[in-house]
Amino acid sequence: MSDKTRGGQFLVKETKCEDVFTPEDFSEEQLMMRDSVKEFVDKEIWPNKNRFEKKDYAFTEESMRKAGELGLLGVAVPEEYGGLGMGFVSTMLVCDYISGATGSFSTAFGAHTGIGTMPITLYGTEEQKKKYVPKLATGEWFGAYCLTEPGAGSDANSGKTKAVLSEDGTHYKITGQKMWISNAGFCSVFIVFARIGDDKNITGFIVENDPANGISMNEEEHKLGIRASSTRQVFFNDTKVPVENMLSERGNGFKIAMNALNVGRIKLAAACLDAQRRVTSGAVKYANERIQFNTPISSFGAIRSKLAEMATSAYAGESASYRAAKDIEDRIAAREAEGTTHQEAELKGVEEYAIECSILKVAVSEDVQNCADEGIQIFGGMGFSEDTPMESAWRDARIARIYEGTNEINRMLSVGMLIKKAMKGHVDLLGPAMKVQEELMGIPSFDVADFSELFAEEKGIVANLKKVFLMVAGSAVQKFGPDLDAHQQLLMAASDILIEIYMAESIILRTEKLAKKEGEAKVQEQIAMAKLYLYKAVDIVNQKGKEGIVSFAEGDEQRMMLMGLKRFTKYTNMPNVVALRETITNKLVAENEYCF
Repeated sequence: MSDKTRGGQFLVKETKCEDVFTPEDFSEEQLMMRDSVKEFVDKEIWPNKNRFEKKDYAFTEESMRKAGELGLLGVAVPEEYGGLGMGFVSTMLVCDYISGATGSFSTAFGAHTGIGTMPITLYGTEEQKKKYVPKLATGEWFGAYCLTEPGAGSDANSGKTKAVLSEDGTHYKITGQKMWISNAGFCSVFIVFARIGDDKNITGFIVENDPANGISMNEEEHKLGIRASSTRQVFFNDTKVPVENMLSERGNGFKIAMNALNVGRIKLAAACLDAQRRVTSGAVKYANERIQFNTPISSFGAIRSKLAEMATSAYAGESASYRAAKDIEDRIAAREAEGTTHQEAELKGVEEYAIECSILKVAVSEDVQNCADEGIQIFGGMGFSEDTPMESAWRDARIARIYEGTNEINRMLSVGMLIKKAMKGHVDLLGPAMKVQEELMGIPSFDVADFSELFAEEKGIVANLKKVFLMVAGSAVQKFGPDLDAHQQLLMAASDILIEIYMAESIILRTEKLAKKEGEAKVQEQIAMAKLYLYKAVDIVNQKGKEGIVSFAEGDEQRMMLMGLKRFTKYTNMPNVVALRETITNKLVAENEYCF
């Protein structure tokens, strides 16, 4: 399998724009799928936003049934189990556009189709899949996922829920308490993680929801956001589960949980995209209509700056999310071509890009929060009122930084997984890191590069930002070795550099590809967004690089690395940031919506 298909390679290889998939590459079929999902949301979900805000759980369930009737719950399910068997990109697309109206519905949808159904599709036996998946794919049944416990959150493998084999060996008895269980109030089947004996790792089980079988629940939780997403504590008291309902093998639960979360992470990034588009569109419309000092507020620079940044983040999030989704889809196809089962291929395909999944989860969940926050600000006092959709968007966005692994955990995972890949020889970090060291010792080149081609300078800067990461992370690995895990603040700084590299490179490559297809003159706004994103990314890399360097290097080493940082974050031609924002906002204001 070629190197191109490896996760984490973006850091040490140059990616050509022809090799990235972008939203402009959607097929006719994908565009039709997108439009039918938008139609469903605009008809069924968006007009009923207030019902979700008033905690109408029954309406969430009813909306899920409608989604099931349209086949939207089965997009990722193979056809032989009653699904549509669509490729990974198409499943991302559905997740993206179905999630933009309210976090309550998107959480129900994500929990059911992702962590509620997928563990059975990916780890189930043939019998288990035939029995459960068709019902889940059509929405006849709904799924929920029971991992978290009062004492086991981020440390998911520390759960206390027990599974004890019966004397006749026919079933397990499960006892324990699970919390924050999405869809608990209306689900038919749980994926439950419990520990058998003193096993090091937990084990997964498929448990049907039958109150007569020792299953009880607390009332619905009162939450800051996602108010009509059913979230309850679930108690198991000697709940009998047939031995054939064990998922995969004994002790494999932690692995199942982690792999389900990898898929969940990239899908969560997708689920934050249309929310950003809708919030941005709403803010643009309001800014165009709201008159102050005899002028629409969309003509004021302070507002224009916000609109440009909101649109840029949404466009960057799309660029990176669909780039990774297609890489995963290609990896799955390559595995299947080698004769692996679809189950195994999908598992390995997503696992391969776990670094990118974590990067996207962090970046896009933080962008959607900023977007909603600025949306409130543009609406002013009205934004703070429940009468406008901004305050619910802001509340709903807040959970995205917590579930599917907190952003702190994902930040540390992204760097940790990359270093593990390097140790296994899957990504050569050492070679490039040594080259950066040599470059730091050498005399800098004073040749003036030819920047006449679009993005020539920007791509050079991205290559230099990669050197910053290799310099900081390389030195940290040399210094701390296996103890690096203990230096969380350093890992966090390194991960922020990694995130900015992936996001900035993705937005530049998408726009370069678009400019080659449409001509630069037609995509001036996208070019402005790519340049604006990079400018801000360079600032973040500079700040986080400095924080890392001054915190773990001293004396000559520190001085040399700070000089390197300065060299690697330097522009030859600084962009005019205000002019870039003006270019973007002119288009938004003229179109009266997010239009990229």
